[in-house]
Amino acid sequence: MGIKTYEEMNELEIDILKEIGSIGGGNAATALSSMLNAKVNMSLPKVEILDFNEALVNVGDPEEVVAAILVEMSGELGGIMLFILTKEFSDEILLRMLGKTKEDFFELEEIDSSVLMEIGNIVISSYITAMASLVNMSVELSVPQLAVNMLGGIMSVPIAMMGQHSDRIMMITGKFKIDGKALNSNMLLLPDVESLNVLMKKLGVE
Repeated sequence: MGIKTYEEMNELEIDILKEIGSIGGGNAATALSSMLNAKVNMSLPKVEILDFNEALVNVGDPEEVVAAILVEMSGELGGIMLFILTKEFSDEILLRMLGKTKEDFFELEEIDSSVLMEIGNIVISSYITAMASLVNMSVELSVPQLAVNMLGGIMSVPIAMMGQHSDRIMMITGKFKIDGKALNSNMLLLPDVESLNVLMKKLGVE
């Protein structure tokens, strides 16, 4: 029959999403490792069902300025993928790729934005491709969008988009570590309820 809200998910279904997220995260880390020529790991994913205020606080300081790459998913898996880069994480990327950092996030040059966008696009694509392949789902990704804003402003976009269906959102999150250095970053997968039903049906979990 399927679920109508995130809260109806049982422990088995949440464990399955953690496992799928772990495989997606592993592929994303491998892609980033190849681009940076560095050892990259991603933490074990957390699966949380939170109201909007909890979700915002859970990700970080709402007033911290961050960069974010957002991709919309459609097809058999719908929802949003959001890659949030703190100044620390962005500086690490720009230093390794371009040999420089930026004093101010709002002063990114075109080449800086292009590098961050390309990194985000490859990481997100690797994550989703691994997931889709694992469960044999057809997923289409939109053209990535890059934004620099306070975290609260960044998070308001997926919350508004997902909030059309519920006052809570489900987040599968994970953080990156580059050459053993833990960098405050977040990769958020926010699937819609309908997609979760398709996913569980494909896996024989009903």
